[in-house]
Amino acid sequence: MVTTWDPTAFRDQVQGVLDAFLDDREAELAPLGPDAGRLIAEARTAVRGGKRFRAAFCHWGHRAIRPDVADELALARACASLEVLHASALVHDDYMDASDTRRGRPATHRAFEAEHRAAGWRGDPEQYGAAAAILLGDLLLGWAEDMLRRSGFAADDVAPGLALFEQCRNEVIAGQFLDVSVQARGRADVDTAMTVLRYKSAKYSIERPLHIGAGLAGATPQQIEQLTRFGLPLGEAFQLRDDLLGVFGDPAATGKPAGDDLVEGKRTVLVALALDAAPPAAAARLDAALGTPLTTADVDGLRGIIEDSGARAQVEAVIGQLADHAVEALRAADVDERAREVLTELAAAATQRTV
Repeated sequence: MVTTWDPTAFRDQVQGVLDAFLDDREAELAPLGPDAGRLIAEARTAVRGGKRFRAAFCHWGHRAIRPDVADELALARACASLEVLHASALVHDDYMDASDTRRGRPATHRAFEAEHRAAGWRGDPEQYGAAAAILLGDLLLGWAEDMLRRSGFAADDVAPGLALFEQCRNEVIAGQFLDVSVQARGRADVDTAMTVLRYKSAKYSIERPLHIGAGLAGATPQQIEQLTRFGLPLGEAFQLRDDLLGVFGDPAATGKPAGDDLVEGKRTVLVALALDAAPPAAAARLDAALGTPLTTADVDGLRGIIEDSGARAQVEAVIGQLADHAVEALRAADVDERAREVLTELAAAATQRTV
């Protein structure tokens, strides 16, 4: 695909803004001593890397409404604040899911647990890791809002963005609670799984970043609604792709073990469709295996059940339909033409990815 912007340069800019922000936080916390330094070091790990989709959709949501950016650095800080919010969610999510890795590295709670164990400290290393992850996630959550508020926009201009940010934060936390509750009950039909998908990920991954960027540009309610028609179905397609990768993705690319969502017992749309369509014995086997320790052979067997049920092909088809619907809505939206081109490219990148 020939791109009309430089996503690598954009990601580098976002990382630079994040590094500078954490440099300032490190200076603020320096009087607390080396333990605060360890917390900052893990925060740097948490915000490093990734696809930066949330920052990109925020940036182009802004430029869709206001093509000529008045303050590039202020906008970069605002966009980067969503990556801090995302890092907070991942730190907490990895602990709640008992995930061992993130992007090929130890998850935050595992990293702190290993430090405790290596130092031979008193108490339970796992409890120490859990406490550290909860605190770091909380700290990142607060910093995300701080970063947006202090991004450099005038108070009147940043206020609409902050209001939308608050909605985004509340939705993703409540969506996460829906997710853990569904897993605890051990059942979810397709409609319930779609509700979790929408509020835990779809809205906060694409729709709300678009809204926040547009809000900072002074978007009208009508313009926000036009961006919803693009962003919400695209966010749903984005998360459905993530669900496929959680079962069928290559661990070398995803940085997660094979079939990680199956081991974690995720009641995703993919799983709900498979349970509905598979023969009774196969469906019972899949249902019983979710959330249990699985060997590579076990994962391969469960993948086969999902594949044979037609659920994988059905999710692929829905991803394509949602992405097409989103792009059609974008074509009809009253937005800047270059922003429309880049957002179309981002739509393809978000839904056709392998990681």
